[in-house]
Amino acid sequence: MVTLSENAQKAVKGFIDQDQQLKGKALRVFVQGGGCSGFQYGFTFSEQQAGDEVTKLSHFDVVIDPMSLPYLNGVQIDWVESMTGQSGFTVKNPNASGGCGCGKSFSA
Repeated sequence: MVTLSENAQKAVKGFIDQDQQLKGKALRVFVQGGGCSGFQYGFTFSEQQAGDEVTKLSHFDVVIDPMSLPYLNGVQIDWVESMTGQSGFTVKNPNASGGCGCGKSFSA
């Protein structure tokens, strides 16, 4: 199961409110090979698929595919905005054995 902070939930709800095509879709959180540490996080909107782990939140669902689940179980996701105008998700992953300075990839 993943946890989204209040800021992350507000950001995702804002994306959905801005784009009618996202209504009814879930936030898909996944892991894929790549990045400077071996794995990287991915976020997209999609329909729920068979076998997905589903976390129901008040305004949307979060889904994780079975292959990504072992890497994402217990993850805490936040949304941060910097003073330089950059914004994005940050991930605290108890399953990661290492990571890189950018915070976008990890090793397990």
